[in-house]
Amino acid sequence: MLAFARLPFSLLVSSLILACTALPVQSSQTELLVLTPDNFQSTIAHGVWFIEHFSPYCHHCKAFAPTWTELVEANEKKADPGIHLAQVNCAVHGDLCGKNGVTGYPQMNLYKDGKYLETFKQSRDIDILTKYIAAHAEPRNPPAPEPTAKTENVVPLTAEKDELVEEIATRENVNPHGIVLSLDEKNFQETIDKGHVFVKFFAPWCGHCKKLAPIWSQLGGLMQHKLTLAEVDCEAHNALCRKEGVTGYPMLQYYGDKNTRTEYTGGRKLEQLKAFAEKVSGPGVQELKFGELETRIAEYPVLYLFLHSPNDKAIFRQVIEASNALFGSPPFYTSTSASFYDHYNIQPGTAAILALKDHDASAPAAVYTLSRPVSTHAERQELVDWLLRNRLPGALELDSDNFQDIMNAPHKPLVVIAATSQSDKERTAKEVTEMARKWRDMKEQAPVVFTWMDADKWGTWLKSMYGIKASHLPRPIVANHSRLVYYDVDPFGETVKLTSASLFPTINGAARGTLSYKHSENIIERLARYLNDKLVAIEKYVVNNPWHTAFFVVIGMVGLGLGVKRILAESEDAREGGYLRKGDRVD
Repeated sequence: MLAFARLPFSLLVSSLILACTALPVQSSQTELLVLTPDNFQSTIAHGVWFIEHFSPYCHHCKAFAPTWTELVEANEKKADPGIHLAQVNCAVHGDLCGKNGVTGYPQMNLYKDGKYLETFKQSRDIDILTKYIAAHAEPRNPPAPEPTAKTENVVPLTAEKDELVEEIATRENVNPHGIVLSLDEKNFQETIDKGHVFVKFFAPWCGHCKKLAPIWSQLGGLMQHKLTLAEVDCEAHNALCRKEGVTGYPMLQYYGDKNTRTEYTGGRKLEQLKAFAEKVSGPGVQELKFGELETRIAEYPVLYLFLHSPNDKAIFRQVIEASNALFGSPPFYTSTSASFYDHYNIQPGTAAILALKDHDASAPAAVYTLSRPVSTHAERQELVDWLLRNRLPGALELDSDNFQDIMNAPHKPLVVIAATSQSDKERTAKEVTEMARKWRDMKEQAPVVFTWMDADKWGTWLKSMYGIKASHLPRPIVANHSRLVYYDVDPFGETVKLTSASLFPTINGAARGTLSYKHSENIIERLARYLNDKLVAIEKYVVNNPWHTAFFVVIGMVGLGLGVKRILAESEDAREGGYLRKGDRVD
């Protein structure tokens, strides 16, 4: 007190003002609990505590204050919340925050019976926070567990139903805390062996990885109890990433059942990632009633409908296993209803998969029939390939969100790209959709996807890749992106037009290899790609054949050593006169 009294009056006033302004803003509905060094340890000694460490001068803390208040109010309304919330003002009690390992504001730590458990690292969204504290709460009188809600008519009514129900039920307990797992060589295989894991491979220095990090963390919270989210630091675990075929950062891979995996190439926005995660986390198959057909057709641009007899147990299981390659997109439905057989004029009892596209319920775009169970690996692969080949709509707009899915699709389709202006896009879309319908009705074999593209937005890219100028719109071309070539002249020597008379012969000529093409890359880009492919091939050979590589290296070193030795020997002879020495001359 004596030292305090000796402070200059102006400094004393300033200190009091600073201390007052440092206090957290009080809610009008509830009082926030603020802990100090004197009561911190004794307060959190019993039960579960979620503590926010903040600074009143921190912009993020100010923005987060209403969310924290809402979280406290909602928690206090519960009769038995099982978790307590409090704050620590780091501007006033910096030593306490330092002791608690606070490195930034706001930071929220979880404690149980006085011991630190973990730091909350997810998005500071009210829904995610609510789920997080609910997952860690320990009520004194927990309610009896409610029966797990099952979606009606989710699983086909066959003898395989119980197995699928059990499989889905075991997946409901994944990601219990809504967090992202950190994987390494020790726990990677164990984790993916459980199936249904969405993994991000990243490097700490990668700019795109840094941008994706908070979104990935937020997705982990949204997928609580639904899907396992994980990440691998390829800087620290390079060998693991190489083993998993990581070629760039960030790379997202989904591991499904039986170690099947696919690379996610869609958009990186939270909504797009969540949509994919929701699909793969849901049941693999769903039963469809005939009365629901129109609703589902209107909802999805593509869906599969598997018609089968209740007695086709072996075929049913094999088809469902093959459908796992789709990872939930597009949705896969099953039915034994005779109404579907009549509607699509299919022999009753036939096991058939229908690909229904472009919101058209009148006729399937493609049909795959199975007269007997799949007996060989080749037959199973044929079924999987058919499913992958027909998963894309017949016509859609091409943009950055679906570019990889379309242009780099596994079955390498030809892609019709109709460049159009923004003002003319609606009319062009209708024409392209009509072209897709006509192509489908012709039942041609070449895999084709019809698209339109906004030339006002993608004009520079369209010009550099396909030579399309803004003054010549709408302008269709046929692209083979797997070979980075395109076709803009039809078999009659005319510029390709958006008519079936011009476009369809061009597609057939491109598919058969009878039509001349142009390169999407210039000669320097093609040379660079060629050299890069060769280097990649050499690297792959070295990795897969280390002993052969070592043998060739040793042989090369021995040959080099012998060559150097011979050169040195000849040089020594020359210095000594060699064949010019007098004693060696015959004259």
